[in-house]
Amino acid sequence: MAQKRRKTTPVKSDARQPLPRKGWVILGAVVASILLGIWWLNGRNENEWTYIRRFGIRLPLRYAIHGIDLSHHNTRVDWNKLKKAKGENVRIDFVYLKATEGATHLDREFARNWREAGRVGIRRGAYHFYNPRVLSSRQADNFIRQVKMQKGDLPPVLDLEVSAGKPPEIIIKGVGNWLALIEKHYGVRPIIYVNPNFYEKYIVGNFDEYPLWLAGYTRAHLGDLADSPNVLFWQHSERGYADGVRGFVDFNVFLHDVETWQGIGKQ
Repeated sequence: MAQKRRKTTPVKSDARQPLPRKGWVILGAVVASILLGIWWLNGRNENEWTYIRRFGIRLPLRYAIHGIDLSHHNTRVDWNKLKKAKGENVRIDFVYLKATEGATHLDREFARNWREAGRVGIRRGAYHFYNPRVLSSRQADNFIRQVKMQKGDLPPVLDLEVSAGKPPEIIIKGVGNWLALIEKHYGVRPIIYVNPNFYEKYIVGNFDEYPLWLAGYTRAHLGDLADSPNVLFWQHSERGYADGVRGFVDFNVFLHDVETWQGIGKQ
């Protein structure tokens, strides 16, 4: 006897069904999270931070010109090794050297460092550590006695990072006098080195016409200042290494193009 065939109902594939409303919400949230993550990473790395093994830190490769600053705290520098220091197409393009402090102090390594930087062909500049307790004219004289600039040397720098308990008006007056005396002597407008806090306290509204060198170990510390045409240098790390130098080294970057770089300093 033949078996009666059962009537079957075709099974509908889920793939042909529209995604439920809840599913669309979840999918949208996932896509939005991915896009937000991509945006955040791109924004965070706008300076093209790249770890350079030779220097032991990340460098902002958005900028082409990199350098360090040195004083006697770095002890005796092997300038031949420093000249050859290079990592992934990044080299030491410039060096700023501590020259003087106050009215009488001379960095004990300055004369040698200044001479050796010139010998090996690393572009050099000198800075003065400002002491608010000492007459600014005597501090300017101290710097002028020690620093003999030549064509191609970078502008003199006033390093302002201590207040020594002096009121702002005294510091502002003294800084202004030092800058004027140095500019008159060398014929080059000096640069002011400050952190963002000292910038707000002493520089803004008082020395807006002067170029700046800012210390801030994340770009966020600098805020909109990082894009100012007045800001020439950015000290972005104090924990780097460089061949020929013992211990940690401050790393800096020039924030403008090569044409601007060639036009600053002693002409």
